[in-house]
Amino acid sequence: MSKYAQLIKDVGPQKFSRGGMLWMGFLILLIVAGVIAYIDQLIEGQVVTNMRDYVLWGVYISNFVFFVATSFVGAIAVAVLRLTKSEWRRPFVRLAEIVALACIVMAGITIVIDMARPDRMLNLFVYARLQSPITWDVIIIPTFIAVSLLLLYFPLLPDLAILRDHYSGTNKRLNKIYGFFALKWQWTQEQLKLQKRSVHLLALMIIPLGLILESIDAYLFSTTYRVGWDSSNFAPYFISGAMVAGLGALVSVVYIVRKNKQLEAYITEYHFDKMGKLFNLACIIYLYFNINEYLIPLFTAKKGESEHLENLLRGDFAIPFWTVTIIGLVLPAILLIFKRFRKPKAMFFIAVVVVICSWWKRYLIVTPTLLHPYLPIQGVPESWRHYFPSLHEWVITSATLAMALLIITLLVRYVPVMSIDQLAKDQETRVTSDKKATA
Repeated sequence: MSKYAQLIKDVGPQKFSRGGMLWMGFLILLIVAGVIAYIDQLIEGQVVTNMRDYVLWGVYISNFVFFVATSFVGAIAVAVLRLTKSEWRRPFVRLAEIVALACIVMAGITIVIDMARPDRMLNLFVYARLQSPITWDVIIIPTFIAVSLLLLYFPLLPDLAILRDHYSGTNKRLNKIYGFFALKWQWTQEQLKLQKRSVHLLALMIIPLGLILESIDAYLFSTTYRVGWDSSNFAPYFISGAMVAGLGALVSVVYIVRKNKQLEAYITEYHFDKMGKLFNLACIIYLYFNINEYLIPLFTAKKGESEHLENLLRGDFAIPFWTVTIIGLVLPAILLIFKRFRKPKAMFFIAVVVVICSWWKRYLIVTPTLLHPYLPIQGVPESWRHYFPSLHEWVITSATLAMALLIITLLVRYVPVMSIDQLAKDQETRVTSDKKATA
């Protein structure tokens, strides 16, 4: 097992530093605050939120859409790049799987948080109506969670076996834990063949599942016939936006892990340059669909649609709208054209800005439209005609984001961030090639 020792030290499980412990404590503190706020919401009811008859979907659904979008990175960076045999994607694959799993799990939890009566969740299955997009969402989210988990787990089996054997004489507890999850992996031809087929099948499955998930998310909005949502452009608009949000989240996580674990020898500027080009392509595609979504209706919109666009472009939501459009989309699309902005540090800052703007973009998709109801509601308080999340909503939403980061942090701590088995094979191949060249 000595041949794996250095690789385990570099990309394998590592103890938390003092900074890591403080980070964990901060996330746990946010989660505890969110749990307390949610318990109070269950006791008092949705009255503790600022959601009313106008804005009945608020920051919770905005957050849900963001998590769903970010989870799409599992289909892009894992499946598409795996199936196209793009070798440069190897350092990103494991982390992309982790990000996708964490986000889709939190998307499911966020939906439960939004429900005023989560004890009636079983009714979503018992009284489901197949003609309802909500039913499709209930089906697709657990399916996507299962496939994402398996797509992370199956390629991990050889690494878990390596860690099992590595800790056999030094740490019995870790030896048992990794041994349990390694499922008696012994590198037999039958196991290798079955694993390869399974991973290939899962990669093929997650692409249509990701497209369906994003499309259903769009249908939930577009089939309500509300101004701002009544658009046949919504499904590709959501898919292209998910590419941007997902790749932004992936670049951010990869940079932090690379810096924290000192993986500069494994994740090089070449890899960031390649990912930067893909990121740039995603931004340009999303910019195109934004033009279709907002510019074209300016020439053809009816009165209700015109009022909605006016509110976004020059009204109450103009500042956040132009901020997320210019700073979170147009500027990254321009900067990433140039190689110096595809360097690791520059890309990290661009990715962080894109992720933050992507979250607020979902907020702008949800809230302004709901403030323009299909039929005006008579006799409601003036305060109901405006919406900004309450303290309960912000605390609970922050807790869900913290929980996603906690899942990512724990998986990065205990799971090799790159395939030890594959890295060892690459090293052996390189040594063999060098010997042949010398001979």
